[in-house]
Amino acid sequence: MAKVVASNRKARHDYEITDTVEAGIILTGQEVKACRAGTINLSGAYVSFLGGKPILKQSTIAKYAHASNLSDYEPGRDRELLLSKRDIERMQSKVSEQGATIVPLEVRAARYIKVVLGLAKGRSRVDKRHSIKDKDIKRRMKKGEEY
Repeated sequence: MAKVVASNRKARHDYEITDTVEAGIILTGQEVKACRAGTINLSGAYVSFLGGKPILKQSTIAKYAHASNLSDYEPGRDRELLLSKRDIERMQSKVSEQGATIVPLEVRAARYIKVVLGLAKGRSRVDKRHSIKDKDIKRRMKKGEEY
């Protein structure tokens, strides 16, 4: 079972997730150790396509605490994602639709580091309020309170 080392909770609030896919990520050895330690931040991160390849942008992986002194390490660099050709084509065609984007939802660590990507459409302020209200009603019903 893969351990969730980082999650992007704000993405589920700001976007309506219509589809998910799990992708590999190309990392250096230091970054793998840092990810397993949970020092990855996905807030504000997104996926774009460069030359037909998916690239994870604006995610930060802090420098591993026990790494040698690597002065040229860049925590916010763009990282290439590994997806099947069919998934890449499917996601690219859906992103070309207006208002759709790909956001990372969580990072899982087992034998390999994997990123769960979600195909998302932006929510309006009203939709966000409705989702909060629905969650509140469900929570109260579970407790047995009146709403």
